[in-house]
Amino acid sequence: MDIATPADDLPEKTHLRIGFVALSDAAPLVAAKVLEFGHRHGLTLELCRQPSWAAVRDKLLSGEIDCAHALYGLVYGVELGIGGPRDEMAILMVLNRNGQAITLSTQLARALDIKGDLKSALATLGRPPVFAQTFPTGTHALWLYYWLAAQGVHPRDDVESVVIPPPRMVDSLERGLLDGFCAGEPWHAVAEARGAGETVVATSQIWPNHPEKVLACRRHFVERYPATARALVQTMLEACRWVDEIEHRDEISAWLAKPDALDVPRELIAPRLSGREGGKRFARAPLPVSFFDGGTVNYPRVAEGRWFLAQYRRWGLLREPDASAVSDEAIAARVNQTALYREAAARAGVPAPAAGSEDGHADVFCDGAVWR
Repeated sequence: MDIATPADDLPEKTHLRIGFVALSDAAPLVAAKVLEFGHRHGLTLELCRQPSWAAVRDKLLSGEIDCAHALYGLVYGVELGIGGPRDEMAILMVLNRNGQAITLSTQLARALDIKGDLKSALATLGRPPVFAQTFPTGTHALWLYYWLAAQGVHPRDDVESVVIPPPRMVDSLERGLLDGFCAGEPWHAVAEARGAGETVVATSQIWPNHPEKVLACRRHFVERYPATARALVQTMLEACRWVDEIEHRDEISAWLAKPDALDVPRELIAPRLSGREGGKRFARAPLPVSFFDGGTVNYPRVAEGRWFLAQYRRWGLLREPDASAVSDEAIAARVNQTALYREAAARAGVPAPAAGSEDGHADVFCDGAVWR
């Protein structure tokens, strides 16, 4: 294997093309580029906006981009070859937690108010409801499925689920092609501003402090450029720490509003990115998107990777393993680059769990289920 190991531990590859999709939680990448945090670590970052998560996947696999701001579940879907090409993938770190939502059409939101429960509200449509998410194995699909199931609606049998890139969600809702969607911000704020829909639940209400976007690449990249991968994690930890400062949220919102980033008015980005509001149905804003929180956001926990595998089985996307198959723990351990993350975090002065210390952490979901 062609592994570069320079004696001085400098990055083997210094110019990196990093993909992202137009979402508010791309803020750390934008900050890293605008403030050139990478220069401290011998890196020059080139941000490459992509039209969809499928484009992110395809360009990662073709080598057109080196790394990406990616859906946690996209990485695992490619690792397992669910519904598309398969390759060995790596999660270098978690970029953010929380910050996604589910929006219903105005008609359906009003029916929900009248009927009092989602199942009865959906019955008023007189046809199978259509909900959109952003990638078949991605986080938005799984948040949507989990929430629907918790409301007594089977997400595979009772609902037509379609894939639409985030920037096209609101147009589709406005044209009556959708009854609801799950995606990241600012598209829920845009839907409310245009009167097309109403945000009814934040994903932090489904799984508080859930992992969302990750810094992803192929494992071949980590094997060939280990010092580069470590330097990139150090760079992004600095960016995540900067963005997480509340006084910087409005500043980064102005950068995100630019045409080469989200191309959305700043006033539709900043309130939800800063946690000041969550939509007109929220008297009190839900947990806001978090990028650092002293480093607790960023560690790529193996247990969280296992959760995605369990959900794929729950919804028939992944068959039960046979006796000779690799365990879920082993799959998650090879995808989530915990050792590399700990090395980078130590160099950046960011606390990280010691090896083998993940046991004991428990996550509680909206239906009372507990995951460890």
